[in-house]
Amino acid sequence: MLLLRGRPPQGTVLIAALVLLAACNDKNAYVAPPPPKTQVAVPLKQTVTPYLTATGSADAVNSTSLVARVAGFIREIDYQDGDQVAAGKRLFLIEPDPYKLALDQAQAEKGSADASARQTDAELKRQQELLAQKVVSQSTVDQAAAAAAVNVALQKQSEVAVKQAELNLSYTEVKAPFAGIVSARQVSIGQLVGQGSPTTLATIVQLDPIYVNFNISEREVLRIRAEMASRGITADDLKKVPVEVGLQNEDGYPHAGTLDYIAPGLTASTGTLAVRAVLPNDKRGLLPGNFVRVRVPLAKEPDRLLVPDRAIGTDQRGRYVLVAGKDDVVEQRPVEIGQLVGELRVIEKGIAPDDRVLISGLQSVVAGGKIDPEVKDLAAATK
Repeated sequence: MLLLRGRPPQGTVLIAALVLLAACNDKNAYVAPPPPKTQVAVPLKQTVTPYLTATGSADAVNSTSLVARVAGFIREIDYQDGDQVAAGKRLFLIEPDPYKLALDQAQAEKGSADASARQTDAELKRQQELLAQKVVSQSTVDQAAAAAAVNVALQKQSEVAVKQAELNLSYTEVKAPFAGIVSARQVSIGQLVGQGSPTTLATIVQLDPIYVNFNISEREVLRIRAEMASRGITADDLKKVPVEVGLQNEDGYPHAGTLDYIAPGLTASTGTLAVRAVLPNDKRGLLPGNFVRVRVPLAKEPDRLLVPDRAIGTDQRGRYVLVAGKDDVVEQRPVEIGQLVGELRVIEKGIAPDDRVLISGLQSVVAGGKIDPEVKDLAAATK
């Protein structure tokens, strides 16, 4: 009796096991997940301004060393290191007294020469009158003419000496040849300069305006020339083309100027063309030697297709986008990309205007899989 109570009949156990097994089979049946919800959008079609981009460097329009052109002691220094000075401002004064004395002497010698020239000229005229009266011989007149010619030559020589003395005296004042920033002085008051060879006193650099030099490839040169021909642009018109510049740590291209110079030929070793822009720089935002980013706007191109830059993927074959195809099945399309316009990227080749490009959830989809697309308007999203 005890054994019968503790142990159920064998038939009961079998039925219970079959019921339990049937229940487990119902719970483990595979149910496919729904397609992932993903945002899609047709490419935005708009007019785009293409840009020629390059890397360049800023350079001073004018930069020169200030030198002592005459010998003497520095008497005055009339600026502070790093001053912005106007053209013509005196920066250094070399002891002028010896040159003033030399000028006085040259002027005195000129006065003497002038007097001698007047005397011999008057004597020549008298001898010519006496010759007409047949009182003197021709040889006497010839001698008077020679003396007059010698004194005229001495008079011209004295004039040159006066001009040279004036020039040397002017060199005692070293002035700014143009407006700019003057570097730290290289000499001190009382120092002898210009003895034997010119002595560098300081350097002056013009910062406004400023040049930006850069190079463009031969391919871009051919492209620009073809565009010029199609639009009837002349070489003179190129100097009106705007140029935008930005420093490496700046957003965008905040500095604006125009093309200033294009080299007449390509550099054979690099296959590039040297180009220069000139930019106003009154706030000294650019300094000589700065490495800069450069872009030059070209002719506007209508009806370009753009998609968000984040929608573009990369694999071993290159760039691609994912597109919702027939029955919302994902397709991978290889594309050729163009320039960036804000957060959008120009697609040169690979998609059509009505393609639905996946713009979100890219990590959760694969090519060949289905999606549940949610259509977005790129025009509204980018405003």
